[in-house]
Amino acid sequence: MSAVPAHLRLPVVVVAGLHRAERRRAVKELLDGAVGGVVLHHDLRDAERGTVHRELRDSEGVFDTSELPLPNDCPCCAVREDLLPELAGLVEAGQHGLAIVELWAGSDPHPVVEVIAEGEVDGRPMAELIELAGVVTALDPDRLIGELSVPDGLAEHAEHTSAEDLRTRAEALAHQIEYATTLAVARGGDAGIAMLRQLHPTARRVVLGTGELLRAALGGFDVPAARDRVNPALALLPQQADEAGVATLVWERRRPLHPGRLHDALELLVPAAQRSRGRFWLANRPELMLAWDAAGANLAVEECGPWLAVLPDEQWEHYPPQRRAAAALDWHPQHGDRIQQLAFTAEGLDADGITELLDSCLLTDAELLTGEQGWKALPDAFEDLLEPVS
Repeated sequence: MSAVPAHLRLPVVVVAGLHRAERRRAVKELLDGAVGGVVLHHDLRDAERGTVHRELRDSEGVFDTSELPLPNDCPCCAVREDLLPELAGLVEAGQHGLAIVELWAGSDPHPVVEVIAEGEVDGRPMAELIELAGVVTALDPDRLIGELSVPDGLAEHAEHTSAEDLRTRAEALAHQIEYATTLAVARGGDAGIAMLRQLHPTARRVVLGTGELLRAALGGFDVPAARDRVNPALALLPQQADEAGVATLVWERRRPLHPGRLHDALELLVPAAQRSRGRFWLANRPELMLAWDAAGANLAVEECGPWLAVLPDEQWEHYPPQRRAAAALDWHPQHGDRIQQLAFTAEGLDADGITELLDSCLLTDAELLTGEQGWKALPDAFEDLLEPVS
């Protein structure tokens, strides 16, 4: 394939959305507004039977379909292996002014965007062929609060991406919203819009059918910035807010959390908000930054590597400059950069109750005085969510 000048690279917009009707409306609006637009969609409805359906369509309708076998019984692998050659083929054809990648219902746009941005075809980087112009999540805000409140799995609604996809619909919906830079929404009530504003305050938000989507979707997409925005070690949490009955509490403390008391409190904390996320540290794991990611009354806790406070100075250079700068600006004389930062967003949020419960999970003054050796002797109550302490 010959070189493609930067100004002639094919613009690509990725469209995600658990809400099929709104996702299809967004795709149609983009297609109708673009000159030479084309939609590429991988349908995973038969993935568990060994087939992925690929479809190409333009303003005239579907013009190409294919059934793809699953490598290693992995639908996501099939999409990854087919998506880049198809996009490269569209570039080579030179007949299209915009490629719209419409994702499957439960698909997370983050890994797909990384594949497009970092991938190659025949040794040629995709970045030399296409311009990643935007990532859109389409949804109905009136369904948002209800769907973030229940633990339904994607598989229960045939929206999962593979047999091993155990995510909840709430988890998928939250991640789709928080990664996109443009939210295409149906007209909705105040509460749903307030929830969107608080989950992703910096997103461009456009109402479907107003003719504003194409310009917003082509506003550009910074892959490293998006990666950092959803990285628990770097993410800026939402600010405290209260609008239309929806509120966000940001709880920040410096002293460590008692693993046993926090674990006992999870059954009250996790369902206390439709969405909660952030980073925290446990007294018996003082070296580790931990990520808190909860939606739909389901919590995931993951290790995010070490806190800078436990590293020798010469190792700091291996971490992003924004993390080093934040640590230096907010350094605690005893705990360094170790901090509790959790954001809870919900309709009817009991901020005082959550604050009181979380504060009760912190080490007491007497426990704090035992030092890190004493903290490490505390029972490892998070063995069900994390690897055992070595």
